[in-house]
Amino acid sequence: MNKKTDVRSLHALRSVGPATIEDLRLLGVADISDLAGCDPQALYDELCRIKGQKIDICCLDVFNCAVAQAKNPELPADQRNWFWWSRQRKAATSPRIADKASA
Repeated sequence: MNKKTDVRSLHALRSVGPATIEDLRLLGVADISDLAGCDPQALYDELCRIKGQKIDICCLDVFNCAVAQAKNPELPADQRNWFWWSRQRKAATSPRIADKASA
């Protein structure tokens, strides 16, 4: 989707509040079109670098959520919530119960 056809505002994205919009602007993201071309992990890493500290990892979940919505205006409702992305991240990084049992 290009800048001319996507008239949504960053404010229209679910799970994106004023603090996230401020962070995105700090990262050079001005609108949905900018956001759609971003890598959430790169945004998170750069924000940590700019602020000089490790930011709460849930910020990465919010960035994943925001970028997914920017890329797909028809994203399923549950995936428009940052905590859906949190569960995905935790599932991807947690050892499985079966792995623990075999140890």
